[in-house]
Amino acid sequence: MISQLSGTLLAKDLDRAEVLTGGGVAYELAIPLGTFEKLPKAGDKVTLRTHLVIREDEWQLYGFATPFERQVFRRLLGATGVGPALALGMLSTLSAERVVRALREKDIATLQQVPRVGRKKAEQMVLDLSEKVADLTGAASGAARPEGAGADDAIRALVALGYAMADSEKGVRHALNTANHGASAPELIRLALAHIAGK
Repeated sequence: MISQLSGTLLAKDLDRAEVLTGGGVAYELAIPLGTFEKLPKAGDKVTLRTHLVIREDEWQLYGFATPFERQVFRRLLGATGVGPALALGMLSTLSAERVVRALREKDIATLQQVPRVGRKKAEQMVLDLSEKVADLTGAASGAARPEGAGADDAIRALVALGYAMADSEKGVRHALNTANHGASAPELIRLALAHIAGK
């Protein structure tokens, strides 16, 4: 089992990364959006945690910026009807922390924001995984999702406006850092929109 890959980042895309190891072998990895956002520029050194999926017709290597992200990916594969492509899509649409939170809280609506996840599949994932993710924590994986009712409402509103979950969470996190304590959801939305637009 290939558990980690270190080398020079040759190329990166929203869902792919190519890494050249010291032995002269280049590996292409499928990655979630959260990992893409943490990658250095091409030519720099990089280390990714990996998960290898072996099928009759292909071997596919998946790469993750943190052990936590890989751990969530592996737990998702334990749900009925969830393959590597869908698990990766969930981590890209939401985030590892948000996926765990949604499963714990049986938040069907959030899970349905993922393409190809309808109500029945979301309910099945909750049934299969809600208790199996209870031990997971994203503390070591970087910035956590903004907390609080106002933050939740603001994130949902931004997603409804068409913004990606990752951008919505970053915008609301910035808004929480700059707004007065106890800011309302509309104020958080206004500040988040200004931050996203000014990126």
